[in-house]
Amino acid sequence: MARKFLYFVAGMVILVLAGAFVFRLYGDELMEVAFVPDTEFTAQEVLENNVYADTAMWLARPELVEGNPALWLPQDYEDSEPAFPETGKAAVFFVHPTSFLEKDHWNAPLDDGESQDRARIFLRGQASAFNAIGQVWAPRYRQATLGAFLTEKPEGQRALDAAYRDVLAAFDHFVSEIPGDQPILLAGHSQGSLHLTNLLKDRVAGTPLANRIVAAYVVGWPVSVDTDIPEMGLDICEKPDQTRCIMAWQSFAEPADYDRITKVYDMTIGFNGQPRKNTKLLCSNPINGDINSSASASANLGTLVPNDDLSEAKLTAGSVPARCDDRGFLLIGDPPEIGPYALPGNNYHVYDYSLFWANVRADARRRTAAFPAR
Repeated sequence: MARKFLYFVAGMVILVLAGAFVFRLYGDELMEVAFVPDTEFTAQEVLENNVYADTAMWLARPELVEGNPALWLPQDYEDSEPAFPETGKAAVFFVHPTSFLEKDHWNAPLDDGESQDRARIFLRGQASAFNAIGQVWAPRYRQATLGAFLTEKPEGQRALDAAYRDVLAAFDHFVSEIPGDQPILLAGHSQGSLHLTNLLKDRVAGTPLANRIVAAYVVGWPVSVDTDIPEMGLDICEKPDQTRCIMAWQSFAEPADYDRITKVYDMTIGFNGQPRKNTKLLCSNPINGDINSSASASANLGTLVPNDDLSEAKLTAGSVPARCDDRGFLLIGDPPEIGPYALPGNNYHVYDYSLFWANVRADARRRTAAFPAR
């Protein structure tokens, strides 16, 4: 367990680099030289039919018990409520963030051990928040390399499109494997959340699947209330016991400087074909389970914090507040003592889940319990 958490803490450094959309904003010529591939883009071979039937194509799924990173829990942690009986009420589909940093490929090879190890690190601190409500499925996929977010070259978008095709194939297999009436919870972070926004648009909106989604946690990626949400097939989670809805947040300590983010965001086009410029970001408050609200630190059930020698993690309750500002960013007060890996501008993207780990766990449990019986 100690070694596992050492990996988790070490992974925080990589998360700083792998902040996807956010890190793109801080990329300069030096970073482009360091991370953007200088090779030609190679189209990814189409995966064989039913390739995700192989358990080796998953970082987490029900058959994987020993070493399953999604089953990790903090030191001395005990749930105040028991997990759902048997296999859980919902099936969880989780898409991990960027873990491939090399520049020799635009997409991560599936046999790249280093990036796969990092992906497992991320699952321990993120997907673990959902393991009380059901079994977690987290696919391996040929993710876009970090450099794809640091360039305007068309190869960057082609790499993201290729990664998304893998995620779609994994999701389609996931849906085919679980019972036809089982509720589904979707979650991800950063690049993983980007793929989830498209998945909601392409696989959920206007389909019977929409009625099976407990909630979608699209964390660490900007979502426009006006131009994205209407095309994603679910409502916004406005109440803590609401289901079939979407949550999203981006965490900043104060004083927050997110001008670079809004500058890039305002140049993009939303899912409905309209400019995102000056539209409000979806800001879910993970403490309250609603939107555009404020919560004191005393309401935070637990922030994931490492000990001094980085050998384990404990939950520290009541240390981090949360409030949504007018543009839709989640502000967390003074910079918390959680680790040294904040991005410029007091951007706590790295810690989007860690800051509110226990509240996210409680939120998922509450929404799953409120979901209509199978």
